[in-house]
This record gives sequence, structure tokens and C-alpha cells, in this order.
Amino acid sequence: MNPTAGPSRRHDMPALIARHFGALETGYEIRLTEYAGHAVELARQAAADGFAVVAAVGGDGTVNEVGRGLLGTEAALGIVPQGSGNGLARHLKVPLALPAALQRLAAPTFSRMDVGVMNGHPFFCTAGLGFDAHVSQHFAQAGSRGLSTYLRVTLREYRRYVPVPVTVDLNGKHRQTDCYVLAFANASQYGNNAYIAPLADLRDGLLDVCLIDSLPVGRAIRVSLGMALGNLPQSKAAEYFRVSQSRVVADAPIGFHVDGDYLGHATEFVVELLPLALAVAV
Repeated sequence: MNPTAGPSRRHDMPALIARHFGALETGYEIRLTEYAGHAVELARQAAADGFAVVAAVGGDGTVNEVGRGLLGTEAALGIVPQGSGNGLARHLKVPLALPAALQRLAAPTFSRMDVGVMNGHPFFCTAGLGFDAHVSQHFAQAGSRGLSTYLRVTLREYRRYVPVPVTVDLNGKHRQTDCYVLAFANASQYGNNAYIAPLADLRDGLLDVCLIDSLPVGRAIRVSLGMALGNLPQSKAAEYFRVSQSRVVADAPIGFHVDGDYLGHATEFVVELLPLALAVAV
């Protein structure tokens, strides 16, 4: 559990968890994250200790860390969404209300999902280059969280961002293009029901690729509406492809993110999909 994530700060989470899990015959333990990357270590240890489910109580960052810790193990990822975006939880139809999410976790359905990897960094929702990574970088520096801060940062940086030319391998065909946004989507949305790839399927063995080469004001409005309404492919404001792997070479260093976390700049990217690599309990 990330004690600083969203509503976790306003609820007695251990008491709520005890109310839903105290009567179960199987035991549970609560572990609090103390620093970035701690949930990876806690999840890996929990799997080694034989726990069947390791649940991330937090936002997309906590979910990503727990999922990374469970790769290569038999333990399943559970989610109690407590972040501002909750992209994977929304895609998996996990209830956003705390009592309902805990009730679902107490009697989950088990399945498996694909996992994406960009330059060695696993992702479960989306990874990408360009403007969305640029916004993630500045959002992390904003000093506050939440949708309003994200929108404020997005509008401010829209006026400043300059796209970078890239060459991208799409199913063996090399495409040279300006990269305003190049998103690799395992799940359908960034979070907050912003659908970057509404047709993405967590279990189809493919990543949906969304390419936007430029974003003048008119197209920006169409992209924003398309993401909000879930019909961006039909709007023709973006191009879509499906790949199991890809390679991108940029003319200059370009920012990238995985699951909304800005990870730095690079000029070469290798993207691949690991089919059904993670067990989930939702």
C-alpha cells in the first residue's frame, strides 16, 4: 500500500481491509511502501513467501511496481485503485469505490494478461515517446497531483513542445515521421478514461500503436474529444497500427514514459510484448 496515494491519506485503510478480509479463512498481510521501487521488492518477496495474490493499493505507479515484482512468479496482481488515473484498474473494470474494490478482491477471478516492455522497462497500460512523456516529466515536477494539475500542465506545455523526427519499424516497414506522440498501448487508456487506444486488448498478443505526427489546434481538439469519447481511431486525427515488437530511432534525444512515469530521454527504443506474462486477480 502506498500511504500517500490519493484517498489512502483520508481513510483508515487497514481498518477497511480488515472489515472485508478479517472473516476469510486465508490470511493476509499489509505492507507499506517507503520509497520509489519499494513495492517491487515487497511484491517479489511476497510471491517468494507463497502468497497467491499481491494487491497494489495505490495508483498506476504502485500497480506498475507490484506488477514488475510479480513477473516470472505464480502470484497474481490485485488492484485496489487509489490513484488519480487508475488506468489499468479502469480497463480491467475494477470498481473505483473502495468498499466495492475490496469486496471484489476478496473473491477475485483469475486470468492472465500481456505485458509490454520498452527499453527493458515493463509496462501494463501504455508506454510512449513525445508529448505525453514531456507532460509526465513536467507533471512530476508540478508539486501537486490530480486531474486539474495534469490538465494545467498539458495546456501550458502544448504551446512549448516541438516534435522530434523518428524512424519507427512497424511490422517490418520503416516509417519516417515527426513524433508528436508515439504511444504503445497494451490497455486502452492512460487513465481518467482518456482512451488513447480504445480497441486495445490485454490478451491479444499485440500492442496498439497510436501515432500523431503533429498537433495543430484543430487536430488537438479532435484528439481531445476522441480520447474523451473513446472514438479516436474513427476521428482520423491519429494513425493506428498493431505490432508485437518495434524499434524506434530518433534524430535527437526524446522523452519517454512507461505507465505515466517519465524515465528520461533516449535516441533508440526497443519495444516488445510478453504474451500473457502476468497473472491478475480482479
